[in-house]
Amino acid sequence: MRQSSTSEADLREPLLRVEGLRKEYSDNSKSGRGALRLFDDLSLEVQRGELVAIVGQSGSGKSTLLHMLGALDAPSAGTIYCATTQVTKLSTREAARFRNEQVGYVWQFHYLLPEFTAQENVAMPLLARGVDRRKAMQEAATWLAETGLADRASHRPGELSGGEQQRVALARALVTRPQLLLADEPTGDLDGASADLVFGLIERLHEAHGLTSVLVTHNLELAGRCTRTLRLTGGRLEAVPQQQVQ
Repeated sequence: MRQSSTSEADLREPLLRVEGLRKEYSDNSKSGRGALRLFDDLSLEVQRGELVAIVGQSGSGKSTLLHMLGALDAPSAGTIYCATTQVTKLSTREAARFRNEQVGYVWQFHYLLPEFTAQENVAMPLLARGVDRRKAMQEAATWLAETGLADRASHRPGELSGGEQQRVALARALVTRPQLLLADEPTGDLDGASADLVFGLIERLHEAHGLTSVLVTHNLELAGRCTRTLRLTGGRLEAVPQQQVQ
């Protein structure tokens, strides 16, 4: 009985835990205004399986927070844990490995390489890891099928619509089978119909593959479809009742 209880407790442990986070940028100008402080003593917990939306005004630090959660940027103080990994203690090499193995990223712009096909773009994270090309391409084909783009595998980004490009980017983010998905305005450049399709795909893949996902968005309608919504304001995160964002 003790072993069963421990396993259940482990499943309830948050995947992401942020404690005492501070981010400052020094003022190198002659204005004398001092450092810019985005966060001070920010805390956050994200449970396994949650789909969390972060909203807030432009310049409030939403993207910076996402970058720190994914080991793309370092805080000035505080700690970030992803499962048992203390992200803020990783070396440059360890952070690169953590990003490749544990985290999938989707940005507002797709950042696909224009000279490569959709399938080759999706395979890139695996090829960077040293996976055999044939196996990487097979896995890429699987994820293109998951995103409804099996028939577009040989097309280059310039031959795809904006929504299709973002679906390729989503397939690329998930081809390494990460446990954490970070998305920064993933529908921000899309029209209403394409945005709804891409977000619906994120919802489906999040559920089907047991992801924990954090997404930054200005779209309150989409935020209302998430497990919960947090507003970043004044360097702190505040819970927003879902009925207020739907």
